[in-house]
Parts: sequence; C-alpha cells; structure tokens
Amino acid sequence: MATVCAGILAGGGCAVTVWGRNSQRTAEINLTRENRRYLPGYALHSGIQFSSDAPTAFRHAEFLLCAVPTQYIRGVLEQVVAQIPPGVPCVSVAKGIENKTLLRPTQIIKAVTGQRPVAALSGPSIAGELARLMPATLVVASEHEPLAREAQRLFGTRYLRIYRNGDLVGTELAGALKNVIAVAAGILDGIGAGNNAKAALLTRGLVEITRLGLAMGAAPETFAGLAGMGDLFTTCVSPEGRNRGFGEQVGAGKPPQEVVKTMVGVVEGLATTASVMVLAARHGVDMPISRCLYSVLFEGKNARDGMYELLARQPKAEDA
Repeated sequence: MATVCAGILAGGGCAVTVWGRNSQRTAEINLTRENRRYLPGYALHSGIQFSSDAPTAFRHAEFLLCAVPTQYIRGVLEQVVAQIPPGVPCVSVAKGIENKTLLRPTQIIKAVTGQRPVAALSGPSIAGELARLMPATLVVASEHEPLAREAQRLFGTRYLRIYRNGDLVGTELAGALKNVIAVAAGILDGIGAGNNAKAALLTRGLVEITRLGLAMGAAPETFAGLAGMGDLFTTCVSPEGRNRGFGEQVGAGKPPQEVVKTMVGVVEGLATTASVMVLAARHGVDMPISRCLYSVLFEGKNARDGMYELLARQPKAEDA
C-alpha cells in the first residue's frame, strides 16, 4: 500500500520519498523501478524515490504517510523519530490494534512522534486494483479538519474519490475489525460453506464491529460507510485480500502459524483478533464470531465445529 499511495501522490505532482529499513531492497527498487516483492508488474512513477537513509528521507518532509503494519509501527518509528520534523502532519493507512497497548495506529504515531495532526485513510482499497487505476472511493478521517481537506486534495484523482469525516475512532476501529471478519470469511471459503453463510457472516460481523465501535465512542454512521461496510465487503470477497486468503487456507485445514510463514506481507487480522477479545471484555461487548475465530486461530478449535456452534446458539431477536 505504501507503493500504491506513493504512486497516487506522485501522479498528483508531489515529490515522494519512500523510506525503508532494507538498503539492498530500496536500491533494487530504485534500479528496477518496480517493487517486485509487494507490487510486481507495476512501473514506479518517476516522481518516487526509495531510500534507507532516514536523515535524507525525512529532512524536508512536509507530509508523512505511515503504511507500516500496526504491530510494527512503534518499533519502526522509534528508529527514525529523531529525523521526523516536529508538527508535520501524518496520514496512516494501517488497519489494526496494537496488542500490548490496544492503541489504534494514529494513537501509536502520536505516542512515539509527539503531538501532530493525524488522519486515517481507509475504505475498500485492494492495492492491486488501485495500482491498475481502477475506480475506487476512500474516506479520510481526522479530528483536524485542515488535514482532512489536504489529504482529500492530495489523494483525489480521476479514478479515486476521497470523502472525509471527523470520526477517527470509528474509522480506525472499522478498518481493524473488518480484517477479523475477513479471516472468518476466508475460513468459510476454505470449508466450502457457500454464499449464504458468507452473507450471514458479513451482516452479523458488521453488527459486532458496530457494537464495539459504539461502546468505544464511535459514530454509528461510520460503520455503514466506506470504512465500515464498504471495506468489509471488499476484504471478504476479493481474491486479492490477504486476510481472506489466509483464512481460506486455515479453513482448508492448515495450521494458522504455518500459513503465516508462507504469506507475503502481514496478516493484520491475526494479531487484531487477539486485541479485539481484550477490548470486547473491557467494554462488555458480546462478539461471538470474533470469539469463535479466536478459538480457531489460537486454541486449536476445528473451524467447521466452530461454525456449527455459532449456528446452534440460543435463538434471539435480530436487534438484540
């Protein structure tokens, strides 16, 4: 996603430097003009440079974008915090909840780098489709209205429309929790449960996401929007979705930890499932789908057994 966002910004006339820790990989990308590991087959815009030299990369930064997976944001930022200019705004595209602290990505950014305007760019955004310039809509959420408007301007293109809202809490929670449900959706695909089952999962999964979001102070309409229902649908049905793909292999009978080792990139939904269980207990929110998924991923429960246990729960009203 870092490479995709860099391309969007460069296409709009920005000079973009992508910082990475691996000097060999950044040099290779600059030479080949292609990020072969994460986005093979797409030529980099001429306005993008990759660098492993933090002082050079950050010295003249006027706008930051953080695309580090949630569980690694703190460690990565601690390596470069001395090079980041104070007060420069930062937009996060990470979708998760830090395990040890239960902080959202923008909260981690501020905790490590100090007070600065922050925003979250979220919504249905399969990286390969954006790289192919396929039409999409996203939402930028911030409590800092000028930053939301600036991000809206910078990321908007003829194929990408950006909306904005002020619900940073809800937008980040929706982005994190949809990955949990996406893993469950993949498991259904892996066991061949069918489309009826997946539709039920998405619908009731959104109920769980909304319950926790409301308990944590989010706005209800966020979960019916791009960051909620929109992102959930895309992640659960796209064959390119990493979390769904991970779940599909688990549903087919492969051990979760073995599947993780074979995947390119981070499966955010795996770690987020553990965080969600702690948050649900803390806020007194019932999340049976997430709880069942936790048992499958971390306690060895058979996925098919878990599905039937969910179906066999005590009947209740839909809005209960």
